[in-house]
Amino acid sequence: MKHIIIFAVLLFSMTRCSKELAFEDQSFQKKTTLPCKNDCPQISVRIPIAKDVPVVADSINKKVFSVLKEIIYFGEKPYTSTDYKGLLASFIGSYEKLQKEYPKDVFGWEAKIEGSVKYQSDSILNIEIKHYTYTGGAHGYQGLRSLIFDPETGKSIPNNKLFKDRNAFKAFAEKKFRAKYKIPENQPINTTGYQFEDEKFELPQNIFYTDKGLLLHYNPYEAASYSDGPKELLLSYKDVNEYLAIK
Repeated sequence: MKHIIIFAVLLFSMTRCSKELAFEDQSFQKKTTLPCKNDCPQISVRIPIAKDVPVVADSINKKVFSVLKEIIYFGEKPYTSTDYKGLLASFIGSYEKLQKEYPKDVFGWEAKIEGSVKYQSDSILNIEIKHYTYTGGAHGYQGLRSLIFDPETGKSIPNNKLFKDRNAFKAFAEKKFRAKYKIPENQPINTTGYQFEDEKFELPQNIFYTDKGLLLHYNPYEAASYSDGPKELLLSYKDVNEYLAIK
């Protein structure tokens, strides 16, 4: 029995090693069926779909889809769609329902989502989601989302697990941020017009692993006004390796 178990483990390992995680881009589009003259509402999605290692790929794909559900919706809560075609149909359906309720108004809805594998190593898989949505108002909203995974398990890695000591890294990053954006060290972080909550520097919601280093990306409204655009801070691995728990 013992030999059978050992053989089964070895067989599983050989099977696992024979296939490597791969990605295939898939695209989805949807337009309104209602009559329109200009800027007809539409949505397009291009996303990398993990494959070839079933359990790992399934975990990654589910997480990516759940994030897109957070991005693509109109109303008080995300749609209940279970696949991309359904998600896009729900978005366009929300527009068409609103248009029928207010036929004299013009709603130039639009959504564009593009995902890509930003970085991949033995210990890190980083997927980037670029998104833009417009559902009325003065302007739409665009930003980036960073999804970090363990490539061996497919499990999502939260930002607080990236660092040995998050507070130590935050203090280091603040010095670098102040230096780049010319904020005096002895002055509050918002002195020059930034909008950090409670006048305290914070790490961004989205951190990317790149070939050049660790990228801290602040989406609009996260650290500054929409008109000021996103803010970024690229830190070389040479400078941040001592803080990283995962490299």
